[in-house]
Amino acid sequence: MALLPYRFRRPKSGTSNKMSGWLALSPLLVFFVIYVTSALFAHSFYTVPISVPFIFASIYAVAITHRYETTAMTINIFSDGTGNKNVLLMVWIILLAGAFAGTSKDIGAINAVANAITNYLPGSLLYFGLFLASCLVSMAMGSNVGTIVALVPIAVGIAEGTGINLPLLVAIIVGGGSFGDNLSFISDTTIAATTTLGCSLRDKFRVNILIAGPAALLVCIIYILLGHSVVTANTVSPINWVALIPYLTTIVLAMAGINVLTVLSFGVLLNGVIGIIQGSYNAIGWMCAIGEGVAGVSELIVVIMLAGGMLEVIRYNGGIDFLAQKVTKGIVGKRTAELSIAALVSLATFCTANNTIAVLTTSKMARGISEKHGLNAMKTASILDTFSCIVQILLPYGLQLLMASGLAHVGIFAIIKHLYYPFVLFVFSMLAILLRFPRKYS
Repeated sequence: MALLPYRFRRPKSGTSNKMSGWLALSPLLVFFVIYVTSALFAHSFYTVPISVPFIFASIYAVAITHRYETTAMTINIFSDGTGNKNVLLMVWIILLAGAFAGTSKDIGAINAVANAITNYLPGSLLYFGLFLASCLVSMAMGSNVGTIVALVPIAVGIAEGTGINLPLLVAIIVGGGSFGDNLSFISDTTIAATTTLGCSLRDKFRVNILIAGPAALLVCIIYILLGHSVVTANTVSPINWVALIPYLTTIVLAMAGINVLTVLSFGVLLNGVIGIIQGSYNAIGWMCAIGEGVAGVSELIVVIMLAGGMLEVIRYNGGIDFLAQKVTKGIVGKRTAELSIAALVSLATFCTANNTIAVLTTSKMARGISEKHGLNAMKTASILDTFSCIVQILLPYGLQLLMASGLAHVGIFAIIKHLYYPFVLFVFSMLAILLRFPRKYS
């Protein structure tokens, strides 16, 4: 008999709701312990595939749930998480991103973009230029993932041609991408936060830019100072201008608001046409390039699905509700009310590894806290969006870092230690709460 989705089945009497909150959250602890311990023994966070800690943590999550549910029910819960529409959307994006990266590399597009940047941008402004570009692209796309897909391969090309630290270049792009994810009018988190809190996108942006703008400006200054001693190629490298077309086209389409799946699909097709015309490959070679690109992100797909299943088990067992109850205790004023909202959405993002889902999960509770304690709806929406984006970009099992690490073939923690923007944004966001800034909206 086919298994019914667990949400249509009657839970066994007194089962999962008896699990303690800490036990419900323990699969995350298992993941981190195995991941960090194996990395310490291997002297590298990239030696042991990240899918392995997820496998063990997922088995553990299923095992502790099996104490309270039937085997069929437990498997249903996990499978519902792996087949969640948001998880499958991520899988489609990753598949097409791999195909686009593979076909772009074979026609020389990545080298062409890298050569254009190093030829025409002074070495001292390279870090600043990449950060600004990623901010603008993500602002237009409303997606950190799309920005990473478009720009990380370029960072790889620049690093290969100049010898610059690749994890630093990748971190610059990932950090800049989070700027747009937080502020863009078409970002999922922005729409989710403003819709629930009942304020307009424009009003939320006014508050958000007063906090995120100074943080981004400070990071720009840091990158200019760090890039002072950077030297790029002394000789001008030849640029294959035709190979630039797919990258430029995808960026323009994304900035025009076209869906990221459509943009990537068109980019793969355009790579094929240009590759065949200029003789980089024939039709069979194009399909092989697609296959190689997809194979390169296959582990990432497995990780995303395992994470989706494990996190759904945590949610079902009451882990997120447990956190919500803990966080909302002891609110005594506006500062603690705003801090509790920030903590609530941060913990939800930590547990779901998806900032949009985290905002949707906590926004009603945030609205209740906001109305009870007289908080400004625009600032509450800004807090929800900002802290969810900060935590999301720092999660070693989050899609953004997993994708950036997979595309660049560098360790996740090697990227995190160079992520200046989310840390600076966190400081500015905490100051905005503690110092009641901006005054008009506090």
